[in-house]
Amino acid sequence: MTLPSIATAVVQWQASHGRNHLPWQQTRDPYRVWLSEIMLQQTQVSTVLGYYQRFLDAFPDVASLAAAPQDAVLALWSGLGYYSRARNLHKCAQAVMELWGGAFPGRAEDLETLPGIGRSTAGAIASFCFSERVPILDANVRRVLTRVLAFDGDLAQSRNEKQLWEHAQQLCPTQDLQQSMPRYTQGMMDLGASICTPRKPSCLVCPLHGECRAGRAGNPENYPVRTRKVKRTAQAWWLLIVMDGRGRVWLQKRPQAGIWAGLYSPPVLDSYEALQSYAQQRWPESTAQSWRELPGFLHVLTHKDLHLHPVVVPVASVQAAMVCEADESCWADAAGWADLGLPAPIRKLLDTELS
Repeated sequence: MTLPSIATAVVQWQASHGRNHLPWQQTRDPYRVWLSEIMLQQTQVSTVLGYYQRFLDAFPDVASLAAAPQDAVLALWSGLGYYSRARNLHKCAQAVMELWGGAFPGRAEDLETLPGIGRSTAGAIASFCFSERVPILDANVRRVLTRVLAFDGDLAQSRNEKQLWEHAQQLCPTQDLQQSMPRYTQGMMDLGASICTPRKPSCLVCPLHGECRAGRAGNPENYPVRTRKVKRTAQAWWLLIVMDGRGRVWLQKRPQAGIWAGLYSPPVLDSYEALQSYAQQRWPESTAQSWRELPGFLHVLTHKDLHLHPVVVPVASVQAAMVCEADESCWADAAGWADLGLPAPIRKLLDTELS
């Protein structure tokens, strides 16, 4: 099988066996395709479907998203995780309005200059919407290519990553790009998601079975090769849940960098002693005898385990309404925190324990 016929095989397979029913596949609108691509990063399709439609209902075009407050964007994103995607989504929409007159650029190299759009995402948008002959290299496609080519270069090294990009470019279709590029790009994604899986790939039904060097050698699970591993860490966070007599919780907006950046959360302390000291300084009328420690629970992030320990500290009713102060902190009841950008475990905790 020659390089052009590999592309042909993928295109033909995708037409008959690939995913063709997803809502973002029924459009070439760059805004909708871009939104789906950002949401699908490290998130399953089944999870994205509901969020995708809710986002479109709230922000039907790039202008409405750019004009929205960041808090509104984060509130809709709550539960999808990797919140830097939401912040960059907002920044990207504003950049499209300011720099490109409200229309996404049609070339991958220009798309890649926008916030939150890397080379692979730029390639996907340019391929799906503008039929540009550019490759993508998300995790699924990287796995397919390294197996087909038996590419054993360590992808932890930039020179090998660069070389794989060159191979990916060579494999792109060369004819009828208007139709073949979107279907080829989708086909490579679909193969990695459904056939060329990380474990126990279904090699016998793969359209590239005859050409796949790793498949012929019987060792597809050896690819891709990446030696550098990210060390997993763990951290204990104590959550100070200050609650007044009207059922409102004191929430603070977290810094714009780090875990849960830009989201609202109860104050986070490193230890029970630090929590106790902070609470007694800020709300001296509350006594430790009235505090209630809720069961701790684990929240798993990509490279870190957060052991969360909530402590409810009741205080007398205050007069402040749900209006953020200069430090972007506020009192919010259940109706109020529903409209704030909250981390998923915090929203669940408040909804189940305090509402």
